[in-house]
Amino acid sequence: MAEASQRKVCLGVVVGAHGVRGLVRVKPFTEAPDGVAAYGPVETADGARRFAIEAKGMVKELVLCRLGGIDDRDAAEALRGTELYVPRDRLPPAGDDEGWYHADLVGLRAVGADDHDYGTVAGVHNFGAGDLLEIAPADGGPTVLMGFTETNVLEVDIAGGRIVIDPPLGTFDGGGEEPDGA
Repeated sequence: MAEASQRKVCLGVVVGAHGVRGLVRVKPFTEAPDGVAAYGPVETADGARRFAIEAKGMVKELVLCRLGGIDDRDAAEALRGTELYVPRDRLPPAGDDEGWYHADLVGLRAVGADDHDYGTVAGVHNFGAGDLLEIAPADGGPTVLMGFTETNVLEVDIAGGRIVIDPPLGTFDGGGEEPDGA
């Protein structure tokens, strides 16, 4: 698992330009929308570009931001689809209700209650219908998506480097419990 100082957390994604002076519209992934600009400079996923960031206002659920060095509409529009990251160690400790950020789950071992090794958490995604765990199977092969629900995820143990899962039948070859009455 990567050290906290090496991991990045995506705070939002640029969805387009706003006006002619280089403002960008950002879809925030933070609890408070203006949190996208609260943790200092942001960078692209590969770290190739870094921007000072300042929240300037809101339009619907989007945050209008000024990014350092982006001074016109064309430059702002060229950033459409760019995810904005900060190092994990810049964020405050996670709240008491969860105690972790999605980025903290990446790299954890995914094990069953019987300690069966299903693989490693490769990512956490949300395509609109709830969080999904992406798990790279221990025996290789393509990654598997599984709903991040109370039924499927029994325990998150950051300190122990593992997440205890009960995958639905068929998620992994032979994995999961037989549904009641089957």
